[in-house]
Amino acid sequence: MATELEELIEFLSHDSPPIKKAAVNIFRDYTGSEDGLQSLGKYSAVAVPSLCRLLAEKKEVSEPAAEALVNLSQVPDLAAKMVEMGIVKIVMDILYKIDCDIKHLLVMLIVNITQLDAGIESLLQNGDEKMQGLYIMKLVRSFCGSSSERKGDDPFEHVASILVNISQKEAGRKLLLEPKRGLLKQIIRQFDSPSPLRKKGVSGTIRNCCFEAENQLQNLLLVSEFLWPALLLPVAGNKIYSEQDTSKMPPELGNALSIEREAVDDPEICVQALDAIYLLVLQEAGRRAFWSINGPRILQVGYENEENPQVIEAFERVGSLLIQENGVDTDSTQAT
Repeated sequence: MATELEELIEFLSHDSPPIKKAAVNIFRDYTGSEDGLQSLGKYSAVAVPSLCRLLAEKKEVSEPAAEALVNLSQVPDLAAKMVEMGIVKIVMDILYKIDCDIKHLLVMLIVNITQLDAGIESLLQNGDEKMQGLYIMKLVRSFCGSSSERKGDDPFEHVASILVNISQKEAGRKLLLEPKRGLLKQIIRQFDSPSPLRKKGVSGTIRNCCFEAENQLQNLLLVSEFLWPALLLPVAGNKIYSEQDTSKMPPELGNALSIEREAVDDPEICVQALDAIYLLVLQEAGRRAFWSINGPRILQVGYENEENPQVIEAFERVGSLLIQENGVDTDSTQAT
């Protein structure tokens, strides 16, 4: 005899639209509690495909179906099963249909899926030479090209978190750093966004990509026109710099620092920026590039006005490298 949950899952595929709508709403509510998620675990093989089929229907059905999948994907074991069922391809196909009106939820679903290594592999399309990177290119294009379709609505805002997730893996970093694709350059330019989520996502992605500095410094410096401002402006403080200081900087930095501006008050972004700078100046060519833009002066001024202990610690980590490099023993800081 079918249990109550089994009957509910069967109703997700019912021919009657009102019954189907009622069933998916009940199911969505069921996934909103820990007990409900726990109970649904053993039914995921049937429930997930049923919910996925509903994603292509009208919003009154697709929206609660997507909300249920987002809730389910917060459980690592269930998210892993979703990946095995090919949910990344299903979601990406629906996300780019012209009439898709649940974009925000589908992006959130991918955020959760890419918390897992298997989800990242699936989104990167590793193992498929012809298609590899296509999904990421689409998401980056949407992330960089989207603006609020309605006031307060930014459907691709959470792509910022997806980029942080994939850049935690070497394969993801390498994809973002490929010069021919030009993805990192597009992403960095979103640091100017007024959205805190976008800014933090871009900052975290840059930091992660800088872990490839030893082998890919040249590719990172190819976008230095955008990279240095994204890393240095958050830690430069709000002081107006002297003409003597700014004259030794490239225009994109000097112009920004010669006028009044608001200081970045998010310590996480500041620490991420300083971590990235540290990884870059670990390399001899990275240090030379940093000195050439008068970077140490910016750090000196920013450090003098900083009060957050974590940010101060990050400043001092970079400073110790630069002091050592500028002292008697420079060889010990060179990359090996």
